[in-house]
Amino acid sequence: MLFQLNEEDFWFPDPLLAEEDGLLAIGGDLKTERLRCAYAQGIFPWYDESTPILWYAPPNRFILLPQDLRISKSMRKELRSNSYRITYNSAFAQVIHHCALSPRKGQQGTWITEDMQTAYINLHQEGFAMSVEVWKKEQLVGGLYGVICGKRNHVFCGESMFSLAPNASKLALIELCTSNRFELIDCQIESEHLRSMGAKVIPAKSYYQLLQT
Repeated sequence: MLFQLNEEDFWFPDPLLAEEDGLLAIGGDLKTERLRCAYAQGIFPWYDESTPILWYAPPNRFILLPQDLRISKSMRKELRSNSYRITYNSAFAQVIHHCALSPRKGQQGTWITEDMQTAYINLHQEGFAMSVEVWKKEQLVGGLYGVICGKRNHVFCGESMFSLAPNASKLALIELCTSNRFELIDCQIESEHLRSMGAKVIPAKSYYQLLQT
């Protein structure tokens, strides 16, 4: 069953009613209030310029618990080298712009449209989205951004990451995991390199319980 949203209110259907591919609803807008309402229920927008706004609640979630983080020997060596400088929230707009430009395997174009960029920058300005930046001297060479949610602001929903230098995005993720800021990181899209770092798949019901804890 696919639900049609309107711009009159910020209501969302039960995420467990989503289609097999996770598609739950269509329409609405990207106002800060709606995005906050969506993420609080485990729902997120994912679409491109050829479609209306599509809202997803996948049947399984790909998550990383910070205590499960696995750091390879090569990455430990990279961390000890202090070759990079890491910051928080100092270049959110630049990070999301780089993520939009980064090519993705098996994808043409980007789902991070201009409207999406504006919406998440607004969310960041309200304190509900954050970025981690990786710098080589004064050059931004990697980073990630995502949404802060959960009843105790204990969940980070990772939206995207980028790397212009070897391992830069991994360094951003390691920093996020070891910062003790979050108890759960929602990686959304399954990938082998995140799995190698400790991410795993859990049922959506388990994710919703963790989100509401």
